[in-house]
This record gives sequence, structure tokens and C-alpha cells, in this order.
Amino acid sequence: MQAQERVADRYELTYPVGHGGMGEVWAGFDEKLDRPVAIKFLRKLTVPEGDRDTAIDRFIREARVTARLDHPGVPSVHDVGHHGDDLYIVMQLVPGVLLSDLIAERGWLAVPWAAAIGTQICSVLAVAHAASLVHRDLKPQNVMVTPAGAVKVLDFGVAALLGPDVPRLTATGHTLGTPTYMAPEQALNSAVGPRADLYALGCVLFELLTGQPPYRADNPLGMLHRHLNDPVPSVTNHRAGVPDVLVQLLVRLLAKDPQHRPDSAVEVYELLAPFGAVATERAADIGLTVADGQRVDPTMPYRYPFGPLPPRTPLPPTRVDIARPRAATEIVEPPSLDELAEVEDRVWALAEEERFTQAAELLESALRPVGRGHGAKQPRILELRLNLANLYVLSGAFRQALPEFQRLIVDLAARPVPDEELIWQCRQQAASCQAELGEATEALRELRALLADEQQVMPADSPELFPLRQQIAMLVAGLGDVPEARRQLEGLRRDVNALHGAGSPPAAEIETLLNHLDRLGNDGS
Repeated sequence: MQAQERVADRYELTYPVGHGGMGEVWAGFDEKLDRPVAIKFLRKLTVPEGDRDTAIDRFIREARVTARLDHPGVPSVHDVGHHGDDLYIVMQLVPGVLLSDLIAERGWLAVPWAAAIGTQICSVLAVAHAASLVHRDLKPQNVMVTPAGAVKVLDFGVAALLGPDVPRLTATGHTLGTPTYMAPEQALNSAVGPRADLYALGCVLFELLTGQPPYRADNPLGMLHRHLNDPVPSVTNHRAGVPDVLVQLLVRLLAKDPQHRPDSAVEVYELLAPFGAVATERAADIGLTVADGQRVDPTMPYRYPFGPLPPRTPLPPTRVDIARPRAATEIVEPPSLDELAEVEDRVWALAEEERFTQAAELLESALRPVGRGHGAKQPRILELRLNLANLYVLSGAFRQALPEFQRLIVDLAARPVPDEELIWQCRQQAASCQAELGEATEALRELRALLADEQQVMPADSPELFPLRQQIAMLVAGLGDVPEARRQLEGLRRDVNALHGAGSPPAAEIETLLNHLDRLGNDGS
């Protein structure tokens, strides 16, 4: 696999996410829907020939069963198929932080955070087990917390279907799973049921609460031996302050005999859930911040079960602080002209196919090394930055487009011979973004100022000003002043009729707008 390779004449690979012995995962783009996806491949030729049919069956059944798991904690499955000698699954690309990275960054986690993560995992396991699906490889590397605090359980890749009419899908002579989190019966290649997932959950919770897994060993065989023979460790030997209920729950989850573990994920959910609730005023005090500055709060779904809410106070204007000093570390050499030309060709090819989101992401990635230092003001870079801002608009990403236009206005004005017409275009685009973001009053103020500046260098009835005047009139109407909007449109109609004629398409468009305003007035709006 390589970047820009196309799958099924629809999905384009962008960068590798991970790989294993029999497969790999790539981030990609769905060209038809212009959205990022994850594409998981099973490389059939790397699977021993005697195990190939079983591996293929397991892979296909994983896709089908996972697709039927209607749960917010399971990434959505979009598609499955063949790509050359490989099989692939197209899934939701999940943003967020892996538990393994949280643990590496923070060590042990606060009890409410560990409980909230465990509760959400139990919710996924309960649904999966009800569908006769056992994960078999639950571990911190397969669990992610999204920016909204939702926990996603990833990679049902070694899952086995249960039921007397479904053959066990295990590769002959191979133990599936990860030794550090593997239940004793799984290590023995014995029959594996839902309680094996509960054992793995116990290992994950132990690591969340202590910063380390319950057992350590120098090699996989040594680790399996410890799971089979060592006494169950206690969290209290590593950390104080863990409630007794959770201490005893971990002892039960890590029991050697599956019959001594809790009966189901539902039972564990009910025990964990009360410990994951955190009052809003306490949440900020014990929030987690990872290395890239992203805040993670797995207790958020307790307070906002339908998703995070915006602040109670109005959002501040989206205008960025364009006057702030530039950090020295941001001043780097721009990409070569040849590299930029190659990227630009690819960007325009994507844009012509209306894959605006992917085009913007590609151009943004190429410009990122330039930062906001001196290199960002070079003519070639300014041109590409303008293209990027326009791509944001085309993809509907107005909150990303607005600050880029605002920075461009300042940087274009600082050139020895400023291009006033280009600056005006950026000002109008920035105001349009503000209007799209609900900041109509600020947008109207900016557009009126722009119109006044342009009228200083061209006649008030200049045709170049017609679109801007029409945009201002419609914003005025949107803010409730229909009579004033009508007055402005009537003046625009006179100028358009004088230039193009009363029956021209531009005049007809303005007439339609006036009729619409008349209907609003007659309705009492």
C-alpha cells in the first residue's frame, strides 16, 4: 500500500495508521462523500496458506457483525470488499487519544475517569456479547477517548462468533490476542466466551488506576505463565484512595476461573457507573491534558449525554488576534517550488472532482511547515494561502476560512505594492464567513466599511459593486429591517436596469428578491 493509491475506484489512501502481522490500517478519503475514513486491510498472501480461508472468513464476519453493532462506542463500518489480493473494511476514522497514550502521559488516572472509561467500555461489550461477539483483544491500544469524552472500542479484528451453529474462527496453532491482557483460558487456546473480555477489562482498569498492567514479564510466554499461575494483584498495593467496591471488582474481574468473574458486562457497568459521575464544577479541576494540548474528559457524557454544549455566554467574535508576535520557532524554510507545484496540481485535480475537504487538507499539510513567519508572506505562499481559504469556503469550513482570510488581509496590505482588489476580495469573503457563522451584525459592519472604501475609488453605481450592494441589502433584511433592505434593492435595480436593461437576468434576480421581501411584509414579518 502507498499514499494516493485508490481502492474500489472510490477511496484514496492518505497515510498509514498502523500495521500488524496480517494486515494494516490506513487513513483515507471517501471520494464520493468527501470525508475521511479508516481502511483496514487483510493481506491474504501474508497469512499461512493453511490458515488463509479461516482468516478471510473471520475478516468478513468481523465486518458484517461489527456493522450490525448499533452503538456509539463502536466505529461505524461503511464498506467491505477486495483490493487485488487483499480484503478491506472501510470504517469511521475516529479522532481522539488512545488510552495507551493517556497512561503514558499521566500514569494512573483519577478514579472517576477510570470508572467512566470502564463504564463506557462495558456498554460496548454488553451490546457485542448480546450479538454473540467477543472482542478477544481488549487493551489500551484498542480504546480511544474522543474530544467529546466518548469512548470508542476499536479493532474487533480477532473477534470470534459464538453459538453452536457457528464454527470457531481461530487460526490453527495460533493464540489470538495480546498476552499482557489475555485471560488464562484464552492463553490455553481453550473455549473463549464473554468473560474473557471481562478479564481483559480488569487488566485495563488495573492499568488505568495504577499506571501499569497487573503482570509484567520479559517475554510473551512468561506473561502467559503469570496470568495462569500468579496470585491476583491488589490495586491497594500500588495506590491508596481507590474505593473498596472497585478494589473487590478488580479482584473478581481478574479471577483465574471464568466462573468466578462477574456474570456479564451489564453487571460490571452497574457497579462502575456510580463512580464515573463528576459534578461540573469539579470536572475542570481534574481534567486531563495530553501532549498535543487536547483536553480529554471521559466523564463528559455523564453531564452531557447528548453531546457537549456550547458555553452559556455568547461566543466571542471569531476575529483572530492577528497582531500577536510570531514565535521564532514558526519561521522555517518553505517547501521547494517544485514541491508546491506538485501539491497544487493534485489540489486542483481534487477540487475539480468537488473533493474540497480533501483538497484543503492536502494544501494545509503542505503549507504547515511554513507556519506564520516571514515565509508565509512570500508571493507564492500568499497565493496558496488564498487558495486554501477559498477551499475552506467551498467545503463549508467557514470557521477555518475566516481567520485565514483575516490574516491574509493583514499580510497582503503589508506588501510594498498592496493589491487593493485582492484585499477587497478577502475582506468580502471574511465578512461572508462571519455571516455564515451567525455573526450577521459584524458581517454587515465589515461589508458597509468595504463598500465605503471601494466607492472612494470607483463610481457609486459601478457594476463591480453590484454583488456587494446586493449582499449588504440581504443582510439588512436578515437582521429584520425589511424596509431599508427594500430601499437598497430598489436603488440597485435602477442601476442594473440602466446598465443591462429591465429584462436582463441580473435585473430579474433583483426583482425576485424584491417580490420575496414584499411577501414578507404582507405576512407581517
